[in-house]
Amino acid sequence: MRDRLNTVGLMKDDSYELPITQGELGDAFGMSTVHVNRVLQDLRADGLITTRGKTVIINDWERLQQEAQYSPDYLHIGQKLERD
Repeated sequence: MRDRLNTVGLMKDDSYELPITQGELGDAFGMSTVHVNRVLQDLRADGLITTRGKTVIINDWERLQQEAQYSPDYLHIGQKLERD
């Protein structure tokens, strides 16, 4: 979400609005609401994110990427696609 929103200018100071419930996140990711809640609690406890209502604040982007084993390369941000 962070990379996609940043690309279109919807990030502000390492934060973004996420107007979705934990239940809806669980449905989107194929996880239970309880599991989503626990993961978010762990991310907060580790100091990686802060949440304020519907706002997600990323406190340590580098470490969050490492913990999630995330690489933005697959998004092909900035690359132009050829269309027929």
